Amino acid sequence: MFRQLKNVDSAFRYVRGFTLVLVCCCFLLCCFVLFKSYELSARLSDRIYVMAGDKAIEAFSGSRRENISVEARDHVRTFHTAFFSLDPDEKVIEGNLRRALYLADVSAKRQYDNLKETGYYAGVISGDISQEISVDSVLVDTRVSPIAFRCYGTLSIIRPTSIVIRSLVTQGYLRNVARSDHNPHGFLVEKWETVENRDLKTETR
Repeated sequence: MFRQLKNVDSAFRYVRGFTLVLVCCCFLLCCFVLFKSYELSARLSDRIYVMAGDKAIEAFSGSRRENISVEARDHVRTFHTAFFSLDPDEKVIEGNLRRALYLADVSAKRQYDNLKETGYYAGVISGDISQEISVDSVLVDTRVSPIAFRCYGTLSIIRPTSIVIRSLVTQGYLRNVARSDHNPHGFLVEKWETVENRDLKTETR
């Protein structure tokens, strides 16, 4: 009888010990899961997803200082693409130049006025000419304020009988302004000037 009681007592201690170990393991597992959940939540809070058609594109949040060089280069590239992309259609030209002039100060407006007065845009329309720009590289110096930049690109002037390839180099400064729908990067091109605009070659179509 005493042996049976001893066996019951040892079995009870064994079950109690096993139960305590199991409870401790469950507690530690819950703590680990909570920690990982908070960690994942913190990582996801730095991301947003943008819907483009039927695709979700992941974007990451970051301070402006971290991305200022990327944004500055893209602003310069966007401005030059809008300013120099022309087709023989008055509305297309006006739309592109309107977008470009939102991104720059009076120095760009002055160049636009000079080209308009010399009949450049009228010649594009009457001559069925298209003009495309390929921005090869944009150098920015974020150590100075306003930010200095230099843009290297290639212009393709497509005429009915030929294609003229030109080298284009411009420079200027970027000043911080408020972001808007017309100016999403929050920069304004200032003191913009053309350093080089020369023919490289002409191809017959």
